Amino acid sequence: MKKRYSKIIFSILLGTLLVNCAKRSTPSGGEIDVTPPKIKKSTPENYSTNFSSNKIRIDFDEYVKIKALQKQLVISPPMNTPPEITPLGGASKSVTIKLFDTLQPNTTYAINFGESIVDNNEENPYPFYRYVFSTGAYIDSLSLKGDIVDALEKYTDDFVSVLLHEIDSTFKDSIVYHKKPKYITNTLDSTTAFKLNNLKAGTYLLTALKEPNNNYIFDPKTDKIGFVNKRITLPADTSKHFTIKLFKEILEFKVLRASYLSEHKIAFAYEGNPKHTKIKILSNTPTNFEYTITKATDKDSLNYWYKPKIDLDSLLFEVSNRDYKDTLLVRLPKREKDTLMFSEISDRTLRLDDNFKLSSTSPITKIDDSKISIIDKDSVAIPHTTTLDKYTNIAEFSFPKKEDNRYRLRVLPGAFTDFYGEQNDTINYTVTTRPLISYGSVRVNITNGVYPMIVQLTDEGGVVKAEKYISENNAVDFAYLTPNKYYLRVIIDTNKNGVYDTGNYLLKQQPEKVYHAVESVDVKAYFDQIIAFPLAKDSEE
Repeated sequence: MKKRYSKIIFSILLGTLLVNCAKRSTPSGGEIDVTPPKIKKSTPENYSTNFSSNKIRIDFDEYVKIKALQKQLVISPPMNTPPEITPLGGASKSVTIKLFDTLQPNTTYAINFGESIVDNNEENPYPFYRYVFSTGAYIDSLSLKGDIVDALEKYTDDFVSVLLHEIDSTFKDSIVYHKKPKYITNTLDSTTAFKLNNLKAGTYLLTALKEPNNNYIFDPKTDKIGFVNKRITLPADTSKHFTIKLFKEILEFKVLRASYLSEHKIAFAYEGNPKHTKIKILSNTPTNFEYTITKATDKDSLNYWYKPKIDLDSLLFEVSNRDYKDTLLVRLPKREKDTLMFSEISDRTLRLDDNFKLSSTSPITKIDDSKISIIDKDSVAIPHTTTLDKYTNIAEFSFPKKEDNRYRLRVLPGAFTDFYGEQNDTINYTVTTRPLISYGSVRVNITNGVYPMIVQLTDEGGVVKAEKYISENNAVDFAYLTPNKYYLRVIIDTNKNGVYDTGNYLLKQQPEKVYHAVESVDVKAYFDQIIAFPLAKDSEE
């Protein structure tokens, strides 16, 4: 009886032990911690006045680490010598800020961490922590708010810096090119809205920058800029909402370099708009000297072609464009001459309203259309016209097309003659058209419009897929659209030059107005649709 009782007790104890062991080896499955860390103490205290310390310590109730500090951290006013912030690469129950810069007197500083302070385990962020202090007797308390929009694109960049430069007796508009602002904030990655806090009364220039290096200095080569035309006056403007349009400036024209690429061909690489560029040779040339200039299709470069050969080691040129003028010496090492060759720059599947285009390796000067023929799939000759854009050196073939057809373009020898008298060999290209059922069409009815305007359909990345120029209030028809999702954009062509004009900071020129339809346009094959697009009124702030 005792042995039997002992066995029962042993079995109960063994079962309990196995259950406990099983519990320990099974994942708990508990709730995930979503609570952000809490601040226990700040030394000196946040919002301190008469601040004179060179070290700040913020203590938390748990271990924290710093994540993506380079993007998230914004210090206003900016410090010439960045502070040292720890921990970096580890975890601690405190964040330490060591200051090395000489602080300005009677100034309110704000160190904005964004959401870079997170707990060590689940990375729950302490939301938008700001440490504020004043080297004077009080904390400045004025504020300014607004939002950022891209002047052309539907979507606005993240991490845009918003700057306030103080306007005093020494102020010049060029300050954005060489001096950091008085105050700064950032839109970070979650919103296009901004708010500048802890500002003092005064008059300011309000600008915004999207820049790769975050130095708060405007570099037109790399940065987008936006600005408010009127001067900001605080406290009078604290209740207003400002919209800043961000844009990329067209650079002032400048020749970057000149290169002797092949015999009789010199390439002038440039930045800016080359439209009014003149290239003048200053070296002695023979009486029968000739030249022509074409624009490269695949790079920002002007090609200078000349004849006959000049027996010199180098050539001196003067390049001018409006107020710009420079001289360049070009060395002439031995180079091979370009052979006349052609390449198509349009797709071989043409829409019914497309033209076929060719470019050549040397500038075309003469076309004999009698040596060019176009035959359809039924061997029927199709009438055509050939045009030449001498500046871009592109030949364009225009002819009537039918759906679901095939066309053979035949170019006989001597149809094209280039600048040096060289002529083409026989060229054959085959292009096709698709059935009408492969395409969709869209009619856009625009209201509240200001004419003329440019109406565009773009892809999600803003690349233009179809475009119409409208001079009066008529429906806008887009035909032969490949089925896809498109985005509707309208540009008000204020100066009536047929293209979108971006802004210019020094000229205080805002970009031309652009409107985006809220909904995308889903084009389906063999389907026609009508879209109403009422243009909203823009704020003038």
